[in-house]
Formats: sequence, structure tokens, C-alpha cells
Amino acid sequence: MKSDIEIARGVSLKPIEEVAATIGIPEQALEHYGHHIAKVPLEQLKNKKQKGKLILVTAITPTKTGVGKTTVSVGLSLGLNRIGKKAIVALREPSLGPCFGMKGGAAGGGYAQVLPMENINLHFTGDFHAVTSAHNMITALLDNYMYQNRNNLQRNLSEVTWKRVLDVNDRSLRNVVSGLGGRVNGITCETGFDITPASEIMAILCLANDMDDLKRRIENIVLGYTVKGTPFTVKDLGVAGAITVLLKDAIKPNLVQTTENTPAFVHGGPFANIAHGANSVLATKMALTYGEYVVTEAGFGADLGAEKFFNIKSRMAGLNPDLTVLVVTVGGLKLNGGTREEDLKQPDVNGLRRGLKNLDRHVANLRKFGQTVVVAFNRFASDTSQEISVVADHCKELGIGFAINNAFAEGGEGAEVLAHLVVDTIEENPSKPLKFTYDLNDSIEVKANKVAKEIYDAGCVTFTTGAKKKLKDIEAMGLSHLPICIAKTQYSFTQDPKAVGDLHGFELEVSDVVINAGAEMIVLIMGSIMRMPGLPKHPSALGIDIVDGQIEGLS
Repeated sequence: MKSDIEIARGVSLKPIEEVAATIGIPEQALEHYGHHIAKVPLEQLKNKKQKGKLILVTAITPTKTGVGKTTVSVGLSLGLNRIGKKAIVALREPSLGPCFGMKGGAAGGGYAQVLPMENINLHFTGDFHAVTSAHNMITALLDNYMYQNRNNLQRNLSEVTWKRVLDVNDRSLRNVVSGLGGRVNGITCETGFDITPASEIMAILCLANDMDDLKRRIENIVLGYTVKGTPFTVKDLGVAGAITVLLKDAIKPNLVQTTENTPAFVHGGPFANIAHGANSVLATKMALTYGEYVVTEAGFGADLGAEKFFNIKSRMAGLNPDLTVLVVTVGGLKLNGGTREEDLKQPDVNGLRRGLKNLDRHVANLRKFGQTVVVAFNRFASDTSQEISVVADHCKELGIGFAINNAFAEGGEGAEVLAHLVVDTIEENPSKPLKFTYDLNDSIEVKANKVAKEIYDAGCVTFTTGAKKKLKDIEAMGLSHLPICIAKTQYSFTQDPKAVGDLHGFELEVSDVVINAGAEMIVLIMGSIMRMPGLPKHPSALGIDIVDGQIEGLS
């Protein structure tokens, strides 16, 4: 099998204006970033109806290398186009952290990729840099405000909650001290870095409805607290306009194409284990405006990505998926059935059967939201016919559609069966109106317990002393009505990444609470989840190189 880069280089890319024309976006509306990438101004959404059918792609609890959601999402869009449907795929942008760390890129794989893959996985159109710059510009302006008012107790802050971000995996930056070297270098204080996908600016960019909404949300970002205990916001700092200027281009969705020239919007990139894990509302709505079928995805397993897609993004944006596709792999099932990670490619039908309980729980959870579910079995070369039959028979017992996805090896042809299943299911049994896990009027504690018990099957949720103090601040600020965004490991229903299997009634602990008043959600940090990942012993960067002007090892 050729590498992803070899396959990408063998594809004949069309000029991006030709790709745009297939869905009705005029060439003069595009802002070109070379021949094959363009941004689409928000004016293309004005006075237009969103007529497309929305398909959400999510997954069972993943392995460390994932289960191939993006490959399935891209492949499904290819398959839909091959059977005569005008389909668009809407995805998140990759982060440099995983690209050079452990998980690799996020542009799909094999013959089901978004292209140009190297550009998308690296600097792309600069959206991540814009978010990083905007976030850190706020930090610099806040530090300057505190320095200039260091002798004015009425204007200085008693607590700063805003940190810095960088789009790399760097554990040494989680906790740092800034302002060392004397008073001329500012005020000495403890601070730290999160990774850019965890930035509140990223969440805001992905949830904003337009430029005015973007600025309004930026104004509401809480940076810290005054000596009187009142919140100090970007509006108080007086720089919301300047920060919005830094994001004036980043807010526009990016248009690219797939290996079969299917239009693809790739825009925004919050992680699902530490943020809400979905591409931008604007890109999704633009895709729904110009496509008959829109395939989008939510990060990691359905307990994280899909839950947040429904309870946060869909609720805020008024979206209602017509169908949810649950991606399943033999490796994912075996891992959750107790098979050792190093043995996942070896036949183990018993481990596979035990792992079906993980599939059952995700299906049950998705049905609680009112979603109709079909299973996309993402096939790997090591899968046996017996293992595939076990999963297919189990899905039949559950009363849900099942189709094998071979898009990685065969492109759109390998996803035609899945595409027919998706179209037929939407026509015959579309999802019902969304049923949310909690009411916005519930307290933060009640919301946390409802998600924990209904989605994770936990016994209870506890809060540390520090987290309880934050809850009081939230109540005093009148923000208890906001939805919650749980930051938790993606490898388990529990907060322990090593705890796999059919677990019930466990305890979850909220170790910290982050107030994202601009993004309009409350982030609950469970256990020891890190908002700045570290690098593995053998990072992917070791295999990346450029030889004779050609990039190698990026996947």
C-alpha cells in the first residue's frame, strides 16, 4: 500500500474555483491561498437557506491511534458523490501537536483524504497561528495593564486566570514563572501554557455566528478578578476590537477538496477531550447551504465528541443531525474487551465479543439523544472474516444498519455501500429532534451528574474544594445557565485512561473548573487530564523530513 503522501501526490487536483463551482460558489467570492485552497467570505451565507441533510460521524472508545473517523467521514462523502448525491465534508483543522507527537495528522488517510494534505496538516491558511496570536496578544496586553497599574490597588487584579497557548505538545510549559529578571521585565507570577486547540479563542471562533458575535464573545472572556472580587474581562481591558482584527480572516471557512475532488470545508480545531471537539458552526452552516448531504465529525469517542456536539454545538447553533454514523474497528473493540494493545492485530474473537459492550453503550447513548444510528465498520488489513461477521451479526441483533468501509484502500468505491445505507436510513428513519442530556437551568453540579450517569454510567461526581469555589463564582456571575464541557480522558468512560471494559457506578472527580464566558460554556476538568499534552518517547517528528523538496513521513 502506498503512503498517504504518495497517494496524495498521485491525485489530480482541480483548481479550487472549479471545486467551488460544483456546489454553486462563484469564483469571484473566493479568497485564494494558492491554486487549491481558498477562504469563503461569510457573505456567502447571507439570505441563504440551509437545505442539506446533516450526518454526524462519531466512534466507539478509540485506541491511541484512533479508529479512523476522518477517513470514514471523507470516504462517506466520496461514496455519496459516487451514487449521485451532492455531498460536502466539513472537518476540523489538524493541530501541529499531534502531527509531530503521537497521533499524526487529521486529514484522513489512504484514498480518502482531504488535500493538499501537507498544507492542511501544517500551517494551512494560518488559522491556528491567528488563534495563538490573538490569545497571547490578550496575555501581553493584560500583563502590560497589570505592570502599568502595579501601584494602583483599585485598578490592579488580585487573581489572573488567563494563561498562554502554543500549538505544540510541550509538557515543560504547563507551569512556568514569567516576569523574572527584575521589575523592568514585568510582574513576576506563576502562569502556564495550554495547547492552542484548548484556547477559549478557538472555541469562540468555532461557535461564533458572524463577526459581531465573535467580537461580543471576545469581550466577555474572563481574564481574572479585581481586588473587589468582580470579574475582569477583555471588555474591561478595552481590546476586544484589536483581538477581533487578528481573527478577521481566520473566521472565514476554508475550502479544499478530497482525493476525488469532493468539496471539503476544513475549519477550526478544538480537541474533544479538553474542548468541545467540533469544526466551526460557520463551516457547517456553509456546507449545509451548498450541499445536499453534509458529513461532519465529532472528536474521539461518542461519550466526548458526540455528547458535546449535541449538548453544546447543536444547541447553540440550532443544528439537528439527520443521522449518526458510529465508527467501529476490530482493534477498538478488542482493546475495550481486554486484549493487550500489542496483540490487537492478532485474532481474538473472545476479546472482540467482550468489547461489543462498548459498542452497545455508545449506541444506547446516541439513541438517548434521539439519534438514528448506523455502524460503519472501518476495515483494516488484519481483520478476519469471522471478526467482521461477529460485529455484523451483533448490529443486526441491535436493529441498526451495518456497512463495511473500505475507503482507505478503495476510495469512494469502497464506501458506496455505506453511502446507500446512509441515504436509505435518512429517508426511511431519520433522527428525531434532539433530546439534550440536561436543561440549561440545571445547576452545574446537576448537569455534571446527568452527563456522568447518563453517558458514562458513573455513580457520582465529586468536586474538589477549589472546584467548589469556582462554582460559587459562576453562580455569583449569573453563568450557571451555560452548558458544560467536560475535559476528560478519551480512552475510557472513567477518568482513568487505563480503565477499559464494562465499567459501572464509578466515581468521577472534578479537579478544576474553567469559566469560558466568551465561548459560553463551563469547562469541568476531570481527574488529571492535561490541557497541554506531552510528547511520547518516539514522537512522529522523528520520521518527518524533506528530501529534494518533497515532504516525507507526514501522515
